[in-house]
Amino acid sequence: MSAINTTLFSRASAEVMDLHRFFVDWFVAARADKVDFRRFETAMGDGFSMVPPDGHVLDRDAVVDHVRSSRATCDDGFAISIEDIRPGWQTADTIVVLYVEAQLRGGKRSRRQSSAVFTTSTSAPNGVEWRHLHETWLQVPEH
Repeated sequence: MSAINTTLFSRASAEVMDLHRFFVDWFVAARADKVDFRRFETAMGDGFSMVPPDGHVLDRDAVVDHVRSSRATCDDGFAISIEDIRPGWQTADTIVVLYVEAQLRGGKRSRRQSSAVFTTSTSAPNGVEWRHLHETWLQVPEH
């Protein structure tokens, strides 16, 4: 792996971790007032798309609207951890990052395998912006 690609992976990994910390703060009612939503909007690149575990294809507007409307909807027990983060295909300015997202919500655990495409962007929080995200259930939320 070349130095530039190592740096790109480092920035993309930091973005994955930071954005999921944002989600916890945004979704937990006790913390939501201290979070700037622009952080999320700035990280989502033009043309961003997402395939959540249910298989629907969402465009950037749908994802931004969903996250915006989900503010303060979780209790203090909500948690996200990122596991097994690793690089996939990459070029000098684009990278696929694979990781497992584990959640605890309302006492129920779930896990999803995620693959995210990032491109470099000087205006994005970690120097990379999200271009595409695909998630697949590894562990459906417990009932």
